[in-house]
Amino acid sequence: MSAAAQSPLLGVKGLRVSFGGREVVHGIDFEVRAGEKLALVGESGSGKTVTALSLLGLAQGAQVQGQAVFGADTSRVDLLKLPERQLQAIRGQDIAMIFQEPMTALNPVFTIGEQIAEVLQLKMGLTPAECAQAAIELIADTGITEPARRAKSYPHQLSGGQRQRAMIAMALACRPKLLLADEPTTALDVTVRRQILDLLTGLQKKYGMAVILITHDLNLVRQFADRVAVMESGYIVEQATVDAVFSAPQHPYTQRLILSKPVRDVVEPLADAPLALQARGVRVVYPVPRAGVRGWFFHNEFVAVSQSDVDLPCGQTLGVVGESGSGKSTLALAVLGLLKFSGSVSVLGQGWGGSAMADRALRKTMQVVFQDPFASLSPRMTVEEIVGEGLQVHEAALSLDVRRQRVCQALTEVGLDEIQFPGLLQRYPHQFSGGQRQRIAIARALIVQPRLLVLDEPTSALDVTMAQQILQLLQKLQRERGLAYLLITHDVDVIRAMAHHVVVMQGGNIVEMGPVTQVFEQPRHEYTRILLAAAQ
Repeated sequence: MSAAAQSPLLGVKGLRVSFGGREVVHGIDFEVRAGEKLALVGESGSGKTVTALSLLGLAQGAQVQGQAVFGADTSRVDLLKLPERQLQAIRGQDIAMIFQEPMTALNPVFTIGEQIAEVLQLKMGLTPAECAQAAIELIADTGITEPARRAKSYPHQLSGGQRQRAMIAMALACRPKLLLADEPTTALDVTVRRQILDLLTGLQKKYGMAVILITHDLNLVRQFADRVAVMESGYIVEQATVDAVFSAPQHPYTQRLILSKPVRDVVEPLADAPLALQARGVRVVYPVPRAGVRGWFFHNEFVAVSQSDVDLPCGQTLGVVGESGSGKSTLALAVLGLLKFSGSVSVLGQGWGGSAMADRALRKTMQVVFQDPFASLSPRMTVEEIVGEGLQVHEAALSLDVRRQRVCQALTEVGLDEIQFPGLLQRYPHQFSGGQRQRIAIARALIVQPRLLVLDEPTSALDVTMAQQILQLLQKLQRERGLAYLLITHDVDVIRAMAHHVVVMQGGNIVEMGPVTQVFEQPRHEYTRILLAAAQ
């Protein structure tokens, strides 16, 4: 074997990353060979994303030490020693990166085609016409239908899976030798996740590039990677092939990660429990403009939810599962009275639209926990203001001392207190981890003592151990308070752990429903079988 074949494409030795004198990555070593797929795995805060960003000089304010030697034997360079101008030439051309959240990584004021063309013009020196055509071809390579039309779309006009594909097209524009993929499937549903995984695998083979996959999703690692490097608190604690790590993990942290799956711990349903939620014939329609002059006077309709019936008894969990665009979140918004709908929705016997005061009382009975706590919690409000906001609306007569006491009680109930977090009430959301922010969001919902919680993807943005902790917290609260949960998710494992009954949605229609064990063990509908197979 030649020396060129033996040398790695990227060799990292003694990498240390510090912020303000505090070291967060502690002298790690790893390497990636040409055409190899390496997974960096660990919980939030383990240092895996900072490691990748530091290789390209993108970790703002970081002090970086060590070596990161990249390239073939004849043109090897130390990325950490390069001046900014040379490093800028490597970014996007030789090493590209797919960022975690495409909605924030893509520019909202430019079309997808324009953003891909910009990379080609800057890096490859193509003419505007050549860039536009190449952008369409790249979009087609990623499997997006009608690439010429989609090239003219803005990020908000694409689904989550399409935005992620557009990010992949942009990253691959210059045929890089190494691709850094930072959580490329986070918050995507199981079937779209599998499609993105298959797409990356196919493109990796087609272009012969190496890939460093940064993720906390162990199923993703098992299906995609050749080797695994497990990170904990800034250290690489284990490195081996995928088969070796999953069959015989050596480090206790790796063993804990592999065993961190949602555990079912729910109360058995009562046969005569009253209904917390009853929905009949719920239909949600969005107007779609017609082309031409007729569009000034008439419009078409897009049916997001079609004639849906659901029942949710008190103290139980109804899981609603389906792909992105299946209508599950739209159904939740209709139940919450936040979307115009036809049909009827009754919460503890009361429907929407009785009067302003009646609707306000109903909102106290039913609260919501959103998918991304970083987006749903105001960055300008303290924890005390965020959690206590509901009391200001629904129990305005409370004194400041009583309100603060209730806020502390709600936070303690979700596992946050002043002993762990000195000055807790005056902190802001950015000072907490993802799991801690989700606990704050749950405390905000609980403080008005609701009977029904709508949980919209409550764990999709969290790593496996944090997700497990949040699910255990929700199960505990349901047992103690008798809460009913309407659980919206694409994660089949979460449904198995939490739900008593499940509703499967596709294209705005309920295609299957029943007890969770019956539906998942003996699925009748083909779409349900596809969802379950994709989750394996």
